Amino acid sequence: MMRRHDREMNAHWALEVFDRAPFVTVSMTDGTTPYAVPLSLVRDGEDTFYFHCAKEGKKLDLIAENSAVYLSAVAKCKPVMGPKDNNFTMEFASATAEGKAELVTDDEERVHAMRLICERFLPQHMDAFDQAIERSLGRTAVVRITLARPAVGKRKQYDANGDEMKNQRME
Repeated sequence: MMRRHDREMNAHWALEVFDRAPFVTVSMTDGTTPYAVPLSLVRDGEDTFYFHCAKEGKKLDLIAENSAVYLSAVAKCKPVMGPKDNNFTMEFASATAEGKAELVTDDEERVHAMRLICERFLPQHMDAFDQAIERSLGRTAVVRITLARPAVGKRKQYDANGDEMKNQRME
């Protein structure tokens, strides 16, 4: 439950934050100990994210034990002096979401996910994609995260007049 409802943004806005964030922190647990790791995620549609990793390791062990994950992203973080009160503050754009993670076993979906990841992070090198897939698909795991409910965004931002833009107000 968000304390500052006046800063809450809708799911569409939150998904755009995930798209702009350079990485997304994915949190998981073994039931006792939390584990959070920043990953290069890509979104496919309104409720699906993908990431890739080695075929073995702590992330996959935790997901096999408990598929529940929590996503957190920050696409803007700028320290500022409050325009009207001169308080130290922070402008930000953040998003969170809850989901279920599972290992993708279908090769067609794995290649689709890897293509999306490469198009997002290295679009200028897509001419080398097919060769890279041939070399590395056999040693690469792909994880799909399906959101359990719509993403939630939160923002603190000032307009040109120095007023905080609240209640989803856009300039």
